[in-house]
Amino acid sequence: MTGDLFEHHKASKLLDPKRQELVPVDKVLELLKLNKDDIVADLGCGNGYLTLPIAKAVETKVQAVDLQQEMLEYLKHRANEENVDNIVYVKSSLEYLSFNKGTLDKIVSAFVLHEVPDLIKVFQDLHDMLKENGIWLILDWEKVESEMGPPIDHRISSGELDRQLKSSGFHTTVGHLHPSVYYIVVRKNNR
Repeated sequence: MTGDLFEHHKASKLLDPKRQELVPVDKVLELLKLNKDDIVADLGCGNGYLTLPIAKAVETKVQAVDLQQEMLEYLKHRANEENVDNIVYVKSSLEYLSFNKGTLDKIVSAFVLHEVPDLIKVFQDLHDMLKENGIWLILDWEKVESEMGPPIDHRISSGELDRQLKSSGFHTTVGHLHPSVYYIVVRKNNR
């Protein structure tokens, strides 16, 4: 965890067709198990690679959160081009989210946790913000050498993140979309 942000001027790289091979949107939507009335937050939404498909799948307002205003502006532009108008743009770091307790049905955080300095605070906050039967889907880079993604020393392995989540009171299911990309489906540990 370095706290280094993805540089917003590289946002178009996030739309590279190779990304669909690493992170198939259909598989992500399947893992989220979206319902039309779900309240969804995309944390570290970037250019909206996942935000736009999520917004098209629900009838509620999707909360698109990013620390960089430039990323939110880029997402707004893309949403306008695709006539998607059910997105709320929220400029915030993950450590200072302001969703009410028990309000989020689904949370997705893709390729952002390795940039967060205080993961334990984020875990505690999201545990509170997630509804009892909610799902938090984490996507991130496995700690292996790969063509894309941050340097290996900036990555958190799936095993390490899984251990931290379990010690924070979550139930987890770990899998891989690609050898270099893992997902963790996170639920509250009270079921």
